[in-house]
Amino acid sequence: MQQHDAQPTEFDWRLTSFEGARREQLRRWAQLPLEHIILAIEEMQDIARLLGMTPASEYGESMRSSSVTEPSRGPGKSGADQDG
Repeated sequence: MQQHDAQPTEFDWRLTSFEGARREQLRRWAQLPLEHIILAIEEMQDIARLLGMTPASEYGESMRSSSVTEPSRGPGKSGADQDG
């Protein structure tokens, strides 16, 4: 069986930081033709609009308009341990 001496690929480790990843993202974005950039922005707007919609609950109101309230515990029943 032949052994293949695989040469390690050169990897730019500067891309592994947040700043490096952002720089690479901007570099790739800048290489796109204007038509592709506009199409990508429109697609991102559509996705954001879809993710912004919430299904109506069983009571007919959207999850965005409903709020969570704490149940009433009554006077003197805060649920905390009291000394004494």
